[in-house]
Amino acid sequence: MSPHWQSSPPRARSIWPIPPFILASTTAALGWDVSIFFTFYGLELLKRDLDLNVTPIGNPAMPMKMPVGPDWFQRINWKLPNMVMNNMPGFEGMTKGLFGKTLENKGVATVGELRDICVESEVKLVACQMTVDLFGYDQNEFIPEVSDWIGATSFLPVAAKADVGLFI
Repeated sequence: MSPHWQSSPPRARSIWPIPPFILASTTAALGWDVSIFFTFYGLELLKRDLDLNVTPIGNPAMPMKMPVGPDWFQRINWKLPNMVMNNMPGFEGMTKGLFGKTLENKGVATVGELRDICVESEVKLVACQMTVDLFGYDQNEFIPEVSDWIGATSFLPVAAKADVGLFI
């Protein structure tokens, strides 16, 4: 039986949460004890309603490829200057839509689906209480599977005992 928030809306797609959720779910599948500490903008990943964006602005390493059209067209790596991206109305919405189509075309799970896998795999999702307070969030805005609400001081001893630690 799936949790009520399992299906993320199509608009809730972003690239940055994908690597940590894949690493966490894979590590849990190998039988390891896994915890992820979410702070600042990472807290958005623990909210009931995912409303994530994809923006290539300020990220020259992000490839801009089209998920539609003939193969030769899809292979082009579009180099768009930040000036164009900053000043073109609707650019971020277009980027989010194209990235969502790329995920779909390649069979890659959405952020919501990867989060669901982590929850099902018993990955401990830890929220930074200091950041929750700083941003004025209410704990009711978050999924009920958040395992703990603590600050960095409380999480660091857990991290210190880890065999592997990653900062992404």
